[in-house]
Amino acid sequence: MLQSMTGYGKAECTTEIGKITVEIRSVNGKSADINLKTQLIPREYEHEVRQMLSKILVRGSIDLFATLESNREATGKNINRELFTAYYNQIRSINQSLPVPLSEADLLSSILRMPDVIDNQKSSPDVDIWGTLKECIIEAANSMNNFRKTEGEKLGDELKNRVSMILENLTLAEQFDAERSELVRTRLMSKLEDVKGAVDLNRFEQEIIYYLEKLDITEEKVRLRQHCSYFIETLENEEFPGKKLAFIAQEMGREINTLGSKANHAEMQRKVVMMKDDLEKIKEQSLNIL
Repeated sequence: MLQSMTGYGKAECTTEIGKITVEIRSVNGKSADINLKTQLIPREYEHEVRQMLSKILVRGSIDLFATLESNREATGKNINRELFTAYYNQIRSINQSLPVPLSEADLLSSILRMPDVIDNQKSSPDVDIWGTLKECIIEAANSMNNFRKTEGEKLGDELKNRVSMILENLTLAEQFDAERSELVRTRLMSKLEDVKGAVDLNRFEQEIIYYLEKLDITEEKVRLRQHCSYFIETLENEEFPGKKLAFIAQEMGREINTLGSKANHAEMQRKVVMMKDDLEKIKEQSLNIL
């Protein structure tokens, strides 16, 4: 199934220390350019992640984000007993000498706000969550592939429509072929009448035939139709046709340009311009095909 290189995937997994969220985004790229924008992945596993994403996502400029939302239970708040006792003895001694002593509750509250009495020990991610994190990354990558397939289907319809329009304009341009040849002959005959002196009519006819053969577009029409057919065949049958589609589009462009140089007719030239416009859209969209 046709896939777009642009995509987005997201997955969430739960661990003992909290919830992991993985997001993957991608845009066009000639190869798999993978950026790991997170510190959750242990350094020793970064190469494995890159290989894994390259295998699943194939190609594109890919950014991976991963965050950990810690559970409250995973955050330990330990009271430094020795420091608490030292503060308590000092403050209680001072409190007794005050004109209006603090209540026991206020005294305890004050001590708990003193520096370093409470030690917040936040659990930090390590290799213990690697297995879950890996599964989450794979799930997010598969989610992106589903997104890519949906976008790829739309791109495929757009490309087929553009190729169809090129073929339609080619058929319309053909209608002016006979008229164009007659106009060329008439114009040359008109020039001949302005020439004074004897003219070898047989040689003149040969020159007209030679000139008309140079303007003949039969081969270009045949090759353009073949390229269009090959483009659709590649689009429908190959798994990752993006690069090949770009090459075929270049060949289509050569034939259309030659048609334009040989047109020598205003209406035919207009159809060629319309074909070029559709081809540019095809080239742009092909760059986004995996």
